Amino acid sequence: MPRLPHPRILRPRLPRLPRTRAGQRRAVQTVMLLCVLALLPVTWLYVSTADGLRTTADAPRTEVAVVFGAGLWNGEPSPYLAHRLDAAAKLYRAGRIEAVLVTGDNSRKDYDEPDAMRTYLTKRGVPDRRIVSDYAGFDTWDSCVRARKIFGVHEAVLISQNFHIRRAVALCRAAGVRSYGIGVDATHDVTWYYGGTREVFAAEKALLDAVFKPDPQFLGPKEPGVARALAAARK
Repeated sequence: MPRLPHPRILRPRLPRLPRTRAGQRRAVQTVMLLCVLALLPVTWLYVSTADGLRTTADAPRTEVAVVFGAGLWNGEPSPYLAHRLDAAAKLYRAGRIEAVLVTGDNSRKDYDEPDAMRTYLTKRGVPDRRIVSDYAGFDTWDSCVRARKIFGVHEAVLISQNFHIRRAVALCRAAGVRSYGIGVDATHDVTWYYGGTREVFAAEKALLDAVFKPDPQFLGPKEPGVARALAAARK
């Protein structure tokens, strides 16, 4: 029986550096240009929100606070989300806000961020009639657009973690909401590092959203929840 030829192992060829100085210079310039382009969205976030960050101590008196969802654990707010809600409750007790818009994911029956957020806030002294639920806040851009177009919010204090708050402020401003951001502290655990890393890549989508202003995943009819909550605050 004749022997079959031994199969050749194909090894991928590594890219070779240009041999000429001019070619090497062009390669370096190309790499530098790609790095600059990659950092542009992050730079835009920092520059455009430099005047918009506050703390719970110096937050401006604003009618509405917007709290973004951050996941549930066994139906309860995750520790990161709980920190956001604690900040909102603190602002309410201090008389700096009159209503809270909780925006999160309720895309399936067994997962309801806004209702869990509402329950958490009422247990900490925020009256139920002062809380408004947005069940279609599937991402930051959607939440900002819906706050403006569906709930009629023109100005708000936004509450999230430090690594996310700049993107939230930039996007809500792009959506037409005059915004200030409160970045709450968080333990520098695996989730924190993941969130910080994710923001570098999310900045690119944020810039595209701010420029092209796409419609949210679900828009729907206008809702009077925020107006009613503010009316209840003045009774």
